[in-house]
Amino acid sequence: MTKKVQSFCLLLLVVLVTVNVNAQKTDTGNWFLYFGNQKINNRWNWHNEVQYRNYNFAGDLEQLLIRTGLGYNLTENNNNLLLGYGYIRTEPYIAGTDDKLKTDEHRIYQQFITKQQFGRINIQHRYRVEERFLKDDFKMRLRYFLSLNIPINKKVMEKNAIYASMYNEIFLNTTKQNQFDRDRIYGGIGYCINKNFKVEAGIMSQMLSDKSRSQFQIMVFNSLPF
Repeated sequence: MTKKVQSFCLLLLVVLVTVNVNAQKTDTGNWFLYFGNQKINNRWNWHNEVQYRNYNFAGDLEQLLIRTGLGYNLTENNNNLLLGYGYIRTEPYIAGTDDKLKTDEHRIYQQFITKQQFGRINIQHRYRVEERFLKDDFKMRLRYFLSLNIPINKKVMEKNAIYASMYNEIFLNTTKQNQFDRDRIYGGIGYCINKNFKVEAGIMSQMLSDKSRSQFQIMVFNSLPF
């Protein structure tokens, strides 16, 4: 293991311990996230994703999200259209009790991703439309996601690169009332194990119309060929 990898692992461990201690004193939650994007050929790709979201650092499930989709590249690397499906199990607490209410949701979504690079800054825009099928209800939602990745010790995102990561995502409902759904702001640090694998950790603040809450995030990105 190189000194750079050791330094990153030590930094990640310090962050994990710090957030774990903080999570015991506040309502900070934790999300474990896996994102896979497998290339089928020069045009087609398969997206696969699992998110395990907790009320605390680990073990108290808030939401399980499983998402997949088939994408098509309009250009070789920078513009991708995708049609996908998501399953979401949510377990909110019943007010004033320690009991949970389990709900299931099915989603169909369409999205367009475009990427840009300005010097060392890697920018991604994602536009997504969601059709949400809940028990006895149907909703639609619009989402816009803007992210920036900036390598710190390298000029580009390559093997052994440590990078800063930031994103903002806004959610809008299509109903006339309560159009604002939520906004997520994130900052973190990541490490490129190689060209196909990245790991990342950071803090995301999620703001709803009536409250806000922080989440610690641990993410793995896999882009191995299909």
